Amino acid sequence: MSPPAGSVRNRRSRRYRDDAALGPVSGIVTIVGRPNVGKSTLFNRLTGQRHAIVDETAGLTRDRLYGVAEWRGRRFTLVDTAGLDPALISEDPGIAELTRGTQQQARIAIEEADLCILMVDVRAGVTGLDEDVAAILRTGGKPVILVGNKADSPADPYYAHELYRLGLGEPRLISALTGTDTGDLLDEVVDRLPPAEGEAQERVDELRIAIIGRPNVGKSSLLNYLVGEERALVSSVAGTTRDAVDTLLEHGGHQIRLVDTAGIRRRGVVTTDIEHYSLLRAMRALERSDVALVVVDTSEGVVAQDRHIAGYAADAGKGVVVIANKWDLVPQEDRVDPETLTKISAAFDFVPGAPVLTVSALLGRNVAKVLDTAQQVADARATRMPTAALNQVLREAVTSHPPAMHRGRRVKILYCAQASSPNPTVVLFVNDPELLHFSYQRYLENRIRAVFGFAGVQLHMVVRRRADSEG
Repeated sequence: MSPPAGSVRNRRSRRYRDDAALGPVSGIVTIVGRPNVGKSTLFNRLTGQRHAIVDETAGLTRDRLYGVAEWRGRRFTLVDTAGLDPALISEDPGIAELTRGTQQQARIAIEEADLCILMVDVRAGVTGLDEDVAAILRTGGKPVILVGNKADSPADPYYAHELYRLGLGEPRLISALTGTDTGDLLDEVVDRLPPAEGEAQERVDELRIAIIGRPNVGKSSLLNYLVGEERALVSSVAGTTRDAVDTLLEHGGHQIRLVDTAGIRRRGVVTTDIEHYSLLRAMRALERSDVALVVVDTSEGVVAQDRHIAGYAADAGKGVVVIANKWDLVPQEDRVDPETLTKISAAFDFVPGAPVLTVSALLGRNVAKVLDTAQQVADARATRMPTAALNQVLREAVTSHPPAMHRGRRVKILYCAQASSPNPTVVLFVNDPELLHFSYQRYLENRIRAVFGFAGVQLHMVVRRRADSEG
């Protein structure tokens, strides 16, 4: 049985042609709607990962989730929001504090978004809550795409005609669960997002460094020491920095822009609307940066949220430097044990070669290495590989370890090239992309890294059928 027309699977060849030039992450798309209309299912499908929990229980998503989606060469941040439902808020005082009412929650989600997707259950029709959210979106000043979800089968009774009364234009019917017509939805998203600003033009030989991490790990202290003055307020109260604060300085003959961002809290522990707003600002800071300094409190050890935060930066194509802060608070026996640093590095192994610096931002110990290390990672991210040398590396890799047979066929790597993208991207032209196993692709990536470096940067590998580039 062939996939539904307009589905992501049915539009795959189009995506192969465009993904060769992966640009920077630019633009924020927020999915809003009442509970249980399929927001998290759509989020998982468009980001290609199972970040959001999907369940029939209404209101399961209590915090915002963030991911990177790609379509037609455009990469953007996708935001999954909690369902807007006054009944859920009134039953849970903690959630009431979290949202301060459905209108305020929706306005915060809209405020930083470049584009909003309003999801409605096309089987259930328009409810009073759908109308309330639509009213907020109509006055929000942001473009809105109205999506009728759960259009799984023509045999099901739909109430698509009711969606027109929301006053948000032509509704787009999809099935987030099966992927039906989600490709067409992505086309519209990309068409309606503001044009992505060219990173090379925006930089103007300026190294942009985003300082990110959980609250109270010492980001502001690090900024203050790097700048040499009390540029950002330092406090023991988590979340003191509520907004991004840019600071310009000269270092080693280069102009550097430091961005101190609000702390990114563990999922489920964001307790005020303003912290949600600050998290979106932190994502904005990552969009316009080259390198992210991921600050970790080593006195507490590396926690899952530290990895999530580094993952945000890596997925956005940024260089990553791990700042193991508060090293002076680590017990002496652990500081002299090489296994301690090995464990920290292993926690961020999804960014091969990411430097780990042990510092005490408050005391200034080892902070002098931070900017030089960030510059090294930025230089690695900007590496351009000569096409002839790159193809020579791959020929030697294939000769020393040929790919395995798959269903009686073997993948043939015809040639490769580095795409013209700010995010290091290698395009492999092969006879059949389906024959290239992910483990062999990782092997090729490791061979490329062994020659050209890219320490602290994710190296994107895009596989294309050679016929896709012809005609």
